[in-house]
Amino acid sequence: MTTPTSSSRKFRGVALMAVLWLIAILSLACMASLRVISFDMELASSKIHGSRARQVAEMGIAIGSNPVVKRSDPLLHRTDDSTGEGYDVKVISEGGRFNLNFILLHGDKKLLQSIFVDWGLEIKDAQRVTDALIDWVDAGDDEQLNGAEKKYYEKEGRINQPFNRPFYDINEVSLVRGMDLVEAVRPDWRNWFTIWSGGPLDLNEAPAELIAAAAEITVEQADIIPQTVRGPDEQRDTPDDVPFQNAAAALALLGIDANGRPDLAQRFMVNDATTRIESTGIAEGSKRKITVIVRNRTGKPALLERTEEIIP
Repeated sequence: MTTPTSSSRKFRGVALMAVLWLIAILSLACMASLRVISFDMELASSKIHGSRARQVAEMGIAIGSNPVVKRSDPLLHRTDDSTGEGYDVKVISEGGRFNLNFILLHGDKKLLQSIFVDWGLEIKDAQRVTDALIDWVDAGDDEQLNGAEKKYYEKEGRINQPFNRPFYDINEVSLVRGMDLVEAVRPDWRNWFTIWSGGPLDLNEAPAELIAAAAEITVEQADIIPQTVRGPDEQRDTPDDVPFQNAAAALALLGIDANGRPDLAQRFMVNDATTRIESTGIAEGSKRKITVIVRNRTGKPALLERTEEIIP
């Protein structure tokens, strides 16, 4: 019987270690492959469910766009417990926001500056941002006192700016010099502004905070307007609502003479015809949101804007 030598034993030990390492590497490779396959399956499933959520959101848009459907209609909210699918639709007047193009083209610096200062900007910064916004939308190359025209943006390495036209998209506003300061103090500034409404602020739709800013009064004083519109039950979009038929009547309730303060009166209107429809679709945990803005929803509607987003 042959006795194994020390060298042969060492060779067998090395071979065993190599086999064990190979097994470990193959195990890791299998685990990695399984994780990749699992990820691909989850991704494919997410795409399928996301696509279905988008389809459901489209259904909500179709319901919300129907002029017969009122803003309080239960048809705007639907959930199917058996499938986990559903949509939630909001129909909102776009007139409840400040039309930034309207303010700038009418040269209402005082309104914008007061809004920015109330948000926390220093008066000098508020003036700079306001003038830069006006320079962005006006047709000429002459700078406002604290504005920014072509030379400034070229120094920043940005050619063909400003656009010298009204904003086509609310996100364009962030390109203007100084808007980073506004973003810092008020990240939700987009909720205050639109570019699609008929122009002035709709007193029947605007919250007290925006009415107060435009009327140069306190929020507490301005709150009488939405309170009056909501009616005795203090709920909006119910039969006892009392919307104003003209802006002068609402301003009189605030103690403002429309003829004596035309600078304030021009900031307001009632019954804006522009509507924002937001539909969030849900399918197997996936959410998709579609937003459309239409004019004359109850007559011959015209689509002004459409956006889609993934909701976490």
